[in-house]
Amino acid sequence: MTASADKIATFKELIFKSERIVFFTGAGISTESGIPDFRSPNSGIWTKISPIDFQDYLASEDKRIESWRRWFSGTETMKKAEPNHGHLAVAKLINSGKATTVITQNVDNLHQQSGIAASQVVELHGNAQYAKCLDCEKRYELDWVKEQLEQLGTVKPCQDCGGIIKVAFISFGQQLPADEVRRAEQATLDCDLFIVIGSSLLVYPAASFPELATQKDIPLVILNRDPTPLDPIATLTLHEEIGPTMLKVTEGMN
Repeated sequence: MTASADKIATFKELIFKSERIVFFTGAGISTESGIPDFRSPNSGIWTKISPIDFQDYLASEDKRIESWRRWFSGTETMKKAEPNHGHLAVAKLINSGKATTVITQNVDNLHQQSGIAASQVVELHGNAQYAKCLDCEKRYELDWVKEQLEQLGTVKPCQDCGGIIKVAFISFGQQLPADEVRRAEQATLDCDLFIVIGSSLLVYPAASFPELATQKDIPLVILNRDPTPLDPIATLTLHEEIGPTMLKVTEGMN
């Protein structure tokens, strides 16, 4: 057996012995579906264009219009993306009852598209597949928003309360949703194996959840192409491609 095969065998054994696995996923699991990440030094979206801060979005209609125009000019890749082997392997373990929850930093909805119930996905950074009012949280479909922008040159306030409408993901300067943070913390405390997939573990408070797992003596596995700051405290680290690795790990599992 090669060293990589040894690690695959160890990974499979950890999964076999566990009954309440929690997955924590970042952009790396979705890049294999063709979705670029936001923060990579060479290819990340924010290296090419500065993000619009949440407070600026609230304060300026011009910034809101610019944000919407940017969004609709760059969403085709996400709209066409489909779950890859990494997503499907996670879904397999969730739907088999081996895993309970996916905590994700991603906003692409691919975990739900892979067959995982929305109730088992904790979206720390929101969801980019729809918009919502920032005050009353009424949901708006993006086709409606795009029609407003094309017809009026702007997006009208919420039909129910007059609040500002925004894509339902978390922007720079915007707080994480408190309910999702609480759900992620509880899921972490309740799990018996914590698996990080495709996250650099550089963004806080999201990266605090694998730290919390190790503080509670819960085994931590990190599968990421590049090293992360938490590698030294992990039970097992694999610097491999995600889809092929997860395909090997879940091979033969029901």
